[in-house]
Amino acid sequence: METTSRVTGQSPQGVPEGAKATPEGVPAARRTVDGFLRAPFPWYGLDEAFTGPRWLMQVALAADGTVQHGSIGHGDEPSIRPDAAGATADRERFAVVVSIPANPVRRSGDGTGVLEATSVSSAAWLAGSGLLSFTWPAQMDHVLRGDWLDQQTETAWELADDLDGSDWSTLSLPVDGEPTDFHYRESEFGWVLAGSAQNGVHLGAYGRGLSAYGLGFSVVKDIASYE
Repeated sequence: METTSRVTGQSPQGVPEGAKATPEGVPAARRTVDGFLRAPFPWYGLDEAFTGPRWLMQVALAADGTVQHGSIGHGDEPSIRPDAAGATADRERFAVVVSIPANPVRRSGDGTGVLEATSVSSAAWLAGSGLLSFTWPAQMDHVLRGDWLDQQTETAWELADDLDGSDWSTLSLPVDGEPTDFHYRESEFGWVLAGSAQNGVHLGAYGRGLSAYGLGFSVVKDIASYE
């Protein structure tokens, strides 16, 4: 991840602020297809082998309105703040796919600054923090919840910044029909993976209840069908 500093509880530099996990786990602009239609890059989802429900989640916008990344869901819509060890979480079967364009270091839209490059690590961070938004323990009091989320978010960032570390393994999955290597890890909360498509898009994914080993990814032909 092309980043130079880290502030606890915030997204790493080079990853848009809109990527930050929220304690409530409620995505912004949910179920609104307009933002997805404005993206200058293709959206990815699970391929046609997945026959379950599909639904929109969120897009993140830059200050000039440019779409920076977004995510779409598959399967059961996860409950807000389930206890990861509880019966609700055990019943949920979902997978979320995050699409983020591969960009070099570039000028910001208003010309006043520089935006850092995006990478597979950026996709891993978005996926890891996304999983946290649906898994933080609901039984904690509010003070402990904040401490827990800060700690887990920091861990997710560190893991995303070290994709060659021992916490990650390699998993080959089809992307547009082509075998593609992904960085993959599991935790008590679910699984996270990150890799790249061949058309300039980095992919992140996270889920629970659905095995990542049987998944495949492809360009979404009609994003409005997810609405």
